[in-house]
Amino acid sequence: MRMVVILMVILLVIYSDEFFICKSVSESVTHEEAKLLRDEVREMFYHAFDGYMEHAFPRDELKPLSCEGEDTLGGYALTLIDSLDTLALLGDRERFTTSVEWIGKNLRFDINKTISVFETTIRILGGLLSAHLIASDYNTGMRVPSYDDELLYLAEDLARRMLPAFDTPTGIPFGSVNLMHGVDPNESKITSTAGGGTLTLEFGVLSRLTNDPIFEQVTKNAVMGIWARRSKINLVGAHIDVFSGEWTQKDAGIGTSIDSFYEYLLKAYLLFGDEEYLFIFQEAYRAAMHYLYNDPWYVEVNMNSAALVWPLFNSLQAFWPGLQVLAGDIDPAIRTHAAFFSVWKRYGFTPEGFNLATLSVQRGQKSYPLRPELIESTYWLYKATRDPRYLNAGRDMLASLQSGARCTCGYCHISDVEFHTQEDHMESFFLAETVKYLWLLFDLAAGPDNLIENGPYKYIFSTEGHLLPATPQISLVREHCLYFGAFCRSSDLRLETNISGIAKDPGEANRTGSYSCPGPTCSLSRFVPQSLPSISGLVKGFCPGLTHGQRFGIQYVDLVDATIRDESPTQRSANVVQSHSVVLVSNQSAEPSTLEQSDQVDHDKDQESSGQGPKVAQEEATGEVNRTI
Repeated sequence: MRMVVILMVILLVIYSDEFFICKSVSESVTHEEAKLLRDEVREMFYHAFDGYMEHAFPRDELKPLSCEGEDTLGGYALTLIDSLDTLALLGDRERFTTSVEWIGKNLRFDINKTISVFETTIRILGGLLSAHLIASDYNTGMRVPSYDDELLYLAEDLARRMLPAFDTPTGIPFGSVNLMHGVDPNESKITSTAGGGTLTLEFGVLSRLTNDPIFEQVTKNAVMGIWARRSKINLVGAHIDVFSGEWTQKDAGIGTSIDSFYEYLLKAYLLFGDEEYLFIFQEAYRAAMHYLYNDPWYVEVNMNSAALVWPLFNSLQAFWPGLQVLAGDIDPAIRTHAAFFSVWKRYGFTPEGFNLATLSVQRGQKSYPLRPELIESTYWLYKATRDPRYLNAGRDMLASLQSGARCTCGYCHISDVEFHTQEDHMESFFLAETVKYLWLLFDLAAGPDNLIENGPYKYIFSTEGHLLPATPQISLVREHCLYFGAFCRSSDLRLETNISGIAKDPGEANRTGSYSCPGPTCSLSRFVPQSLPSISGLVKGFCPGLTHGQRFGIQYVDLVDATIRDESPTQRSANVVQSHSVVLVSNQSAEPSTLEQSDQVDHDKDQESSGQGPKVAQEEATGEVNRTI
């Protein structure tokens, strides 16, 4: 171990010097050059997108050398769906509109196809949800006039067809599911940590858009199922048995098979404000930095003993500096990015594996499949620091792609980074992520002109680079009525519950419930537990009848007059409505006592109705929620 650490230090010195020498002898990207580079990336996108539409559509992906199509996931226009929000980001209203309309009319998921739960979630489900949120909202500047939530309906249908995968003793889903018949009896019980723990953003957003909590709950339960089986030193392995909960591969790292598990812990907190995710991320991140970090590299160790397994840089690790930027840990992110970029400089691309002990490409891992992770981290570090070195790095990476990967109809995988051998394949994530992050990098330097920087929302990027806005409808789900000033007041509030178990038929309603609510009627967004006591206070939730501006937090609604008297029991009974949850606030003081009732699969800790709730509950009650770290 000591020798490996020494070799790493030597490598850092060699490659850091190479990086900074290159920085000093090359001219920094100017403002005008950034505009030209941004335009070059736009042309890069359309070379690949047009190649796909002309030669491969509606098949999943383009074969850019032979100019043919191939089905790689489910045979439902994967690359088009994955590209939708990139089209919107580039301001291409015509093609975005045409694509949304075609998908709404032609896409169907009632097909006999066995698909990857992970890949389908991050590419298809995420792509549909992101495009829905853009196409349905005036504030994005890309609203489609003819659009009537077709993509949302498709997303819900797709997610329901994937729900059988979560029917396991651990709550961790199977890796694959058939869209028509559910899980095959012979399906493998082994799945990766990333595969089971990288579903929370897409499923959580879907729950909040449909007011059906089942999607958010099964994915949170999967995360808790993985985290509950962590080692005593807070590390997780790479592969796990979804039935027994036993780890079948105990290598812990931040790359292959684990990477986005860490990513979605932090991003689920940032998007949803759920502090459980933040707590888990902090524990997991602390362990990763203690046991996996050999400044500036990361190694793989045994999850129980922390004994070194692989002194290896693999290309999926390159997302980590970007995640560190979101977490506010900038200094190690800068050093790690410099080390990772030195590998790119050496070969023109990052190989799938680079051995830190032999200082060479790992045997059998010589390819570069157009991955976006290093470019993604470059974008985030430039955004955080505005250091011109990251523009220079972006220029170098763009030059490598143009000279080494560009081919007849698109951009080719590189099968060998040492010889730049091209392979006839182009993953959909090239258009969803690689090009997107490059364009955002140079657009930021040129003076940003995009909905992420100039729009009304903050965006969280999914692991596939899809744009998920922190709208009140998504991020303030537990405080909608309070946020909009719509209260249900009563000193003697009666709750009537009528709740059944989760329906076996996906077409049936999963949960039902009712409560009597005087004052403005509230149709709430999360379902209640099996029973609730008689309680009093203010009921808050998502209220129907809001204008577009109110729904998305653009227009303020005055608070209901505090002098409104309680209605009679007769009037209250007339206002019984369907409900999925209740959040009760006993008073409107600056630090109100809070009781939050929910029926989450992982059974969140109950808050005492007479005591002070956690800080996030107090912030929600006042409408002041800080979502930064």
